Amino acid sequence: MKVFLPRPPGDEFLRTLRERLDPRVELSVGPEIPEQAEFDWLVEGVPTEEQLTASPRLLGVVVPWAGVSPRTLELVRRYPKLRLHNLHHNAPATAELALALLFAVARRVVPIDRALRAGDWVGRNDTDRNFLLAGRTAVILGFGAIGRRLGEVCAALGMSVTAVSRSASLEMGRPNDANGIELWSSSSLHELLPQAQVLFVTVPLTDETRGLIGPTEIDLLPRDAILVNVARGPIVDEDALFSALESGRIAGAGLDVWYRYPREEDDRSCHSPSNRPFHLLDNVVMSPHRGGDTTETETLRATALAELLAFAARGDDLPNQVDTSLGY
Repeated sequence: MKVFLPRPPGDEFLRTLRERLDPRVELSVGPEIPEQAEFDWLVEGVPTEEQLTASPRLLGVVVPWAGVSPRTLELVRRYPKLRLHNLHHNAPATAELALALLFAVARRVVPIDRALRAGDWVGRNDTDRNFLLAGRTAVILGFGAIGRRLGEVCAALGMSVTAVSRSASLEMGRPNDANGIELWSSSSLHELLPQAQVLFVTVPLTDETRGLIGPTEIDLLPRDAILVNVARGPIVDEDALFSALESGRIAGAGLDVWYRYPREEDDRSCHSPSNRPFHLLDNVVMSPHRGGDTTETETLRATALAELLAFAARGDDLPNQVDTSLGY
C-alpha cells in the first residue's frame, strides 16, 4: 500500500512515523508528486486538486489533525468516491487544557497569583467566586474524543456530568447513558443550560454550530456558571459572552479559541484575539489556541497516523471518517 505525505510536520514526526509504520506501507515524502503516481492514500491537511487527481488508485485523504478546513471539505466533496479521515491524537491534551482553564477560573488562580507577586495576601481568605467543583454540574456540548475525555475526568472529580450530542437520541423522554454520563440530544440544549454550572464547548465549527451559544443561551446559564471553550471561537457569540462576563451575569470563562487570529508570523507578538477587551476582565483566563500542543504532540500524531494506516494495510475500514456533508 502506497502513501504520499507532501508536508511532514517535522523531523520528530517523520522519524516516529517511519519507526511505527506497518511494513506493508510504502511512504513517499516531499512536496513533489511522485512520478508515475500510484499512491493509495494522501496525507495532507489542505490538499490540492492536482494531488487528488494525480493517482488513479487514490482511495482517500487523511488530514493529520482534528479540524478539517472548509476549503478541504469543499474540494473533497467534488470527488464523492474519495474517503476523508482525520486524527484525534490531540484529544487528551485539549481536554487537559480545558480542565486547566476550568481550575484556573474556578479558583481565581491568575488574579490571585498576580496579587501575591505584589505582596498582597488578600486572596488567601477571599471566597468570592472561589468555587469547589466537586458536586457541581458540568454540561459538555459535543461528545466526541475531547468531550468523552472531559466527561471521564469530571465524573472522577465528583461532578455530575451531562453531555449533549447530535447523534444522541431520546427514548421515552429519557436521556441515553454513556458510562454513567447522561447523554442528551442537541434539541435538549435549552433544557440543560440552566443546570450548567460548568459549560464545556467542544463541538466542531459548522454552519449549524456557528453562534450556537448566543445571547439567549448565555442568559439561560446560572449566575455561577463557568464557560470553557476549546472548540472554535465563533461557536459562542463574541459580544454576548463579553457582556455576560463584564456584567457578572456569569462567573467566568476559560478561552483557548478566539475571533481574530494573526495571519502572519510577525503579527503574533501584537494582535488582539477579539474585537472586545476580554483582557481587561479578571474573570477570564486566556490561552492562544494551544490545546493540542504539548511536548509529546508530534510523537502522538505520528503514532495515531501509523495506527490509522495500519487499518488500511490490513484491508480493514479506517476509523475517524469525516462526513463531508456535516464537516466532522
